[in-house]
Amino acid sequence: MSKNIYVGNLTFQTTADDLRELFAQYGTVTSAQVVSDRETGRSRGFGFVEMSEGGDEAIAALNGKQVGGRSLTVNEAKPRDRPVSRSVVTWALVTSPYGSNSARRSSAVVWNERLPT
Repeated sequence: MSKNIYVGNLTFQTTADDLRELFAQYGTVTSAQVVSDRETGRSRGFGFVEMSEGGDEAIAALNGKQVGGRSLTVNEAKPRDRPVSRSVVTWALVTSPYGSNSARRSSAVVWNERLPT
């Protein structure tokens, strides 16, 4: 069974190929990615590795290991809880002291909370 692994405390120079090479010694790496900031493109210091086999061995061997002067945090990735979503609602206000219709645009932010299932 495939295992998705979180890798934290990476140096900002670490690439997906570096992760693939590091984890390949413990089993078959299906994919590797380093998460980067959307605006700057700079690494955010963590990534994910998917392994079809050898995932548990890689986690045991690499968690706490020094790589690039940093102690790695390696564990099984947990599914992300969906954050509270934000919707912008726009409506027209129809008001006029003279009885004619005039519309002004206004907007509000509505926070939609997920209810537990």
